[in-house]
Amino acid sequence: MLKPLEELINIIRERKNLSPDKSYTNKLLNNRDMSVEKVNEEINELLEAIKENSNKVHEATDVLYHLMVLLEANNIKIEDVMDELKKRQK
Repeated sequence: MLKPLEELINIIRERKNLSPDKSYTNKLLNNRDMSVEKVNEEINELLEAIKENSNKVHEATDVLYHLMVLLEANNIKIEDVMDELKKRQK
């Protein structure tokens, strides 16, 4: 179930080494303001989709992608996030 998320994380990490003019992901990784703006935009679009009960999966996918890029751009490893989630389980 989580294999596509693992693959996405690997792709994001690989795109760090590409030229920004060839990779949207690289552009986001190197522009914190743009990355933060995209996460905000995508979250708002998801909230709107939930209100309207349409495109929810599409918008949730956009949020996950942009959040993963923002985390990686700020040296927040998803592995550390997963460890923290595990600690919080009761």
